[in-house]
Amino acid sequence: MAGFKDQHFNERRGASVDAKKAMLERFRTRPAPDDPTVQARLAERQKVAEARAARTAERDAARQAETVRREAEAAEARARAEREQAEVAEREASMEAERKAARDARYAARKARRK
Repeated sequence: MAGFKDQHFNERRGASVDAKKAMLERFRTRPAPDDPTVQARLAERQKVAEARAARTAERDAARQAETVRREAEAAEARARAEREQAEVAEREASMEAERKAARDARYAARKARRK
């Protein structure tokens, strides 16, 4: 059975140096900004961003249309409620006038009987 291998300071330092060299090499072999693959990747990102912006604009337009529709419905409901309230007030006024006319007729009949 193999025992645990303890890394010494020099081994850890060597591994660190190797890792730094690998990172530096990866950075140096990175393609230049004018490389066709980089340009293609940037163009693809641009297309994705434009498509996202178009979807966002479409969604905003749909929300705005929905808001306008809801406001129109609310205005129509308010107008309908006001008309109904006016009709109720008119009916109550006419009923009050009828009650007053009936009361006045009773009062006039009572006065006529006394005379």
